[in-house]
Amino acid sequence: MATVTYKVPSMHCHHCTHTIESELSELAGVREVKAELAKRQVTITFDAPATEEKIKALLAEINYPVAE
Repeated sequence: MATVTYKVPSMHCHHCTHTIESELSELAGVREVKAELAKRQVTITFDAPATEEKIKALLAEINYPVAE
């Protein structure tokens, strides 16, 4: 199991956090998602088949790209 934290600067409201948590929770292998509006960051705990690449791709797809 792995845990990663990403900065997501386009997160601006509680609707954003809800969308991020809901969408990522549906990705196979994702165990836990916590979006923190005040810090504009998302922490994800996951196992295979989820990967960092898949998580980042999904965030970009739903218009919440990870800050590089």
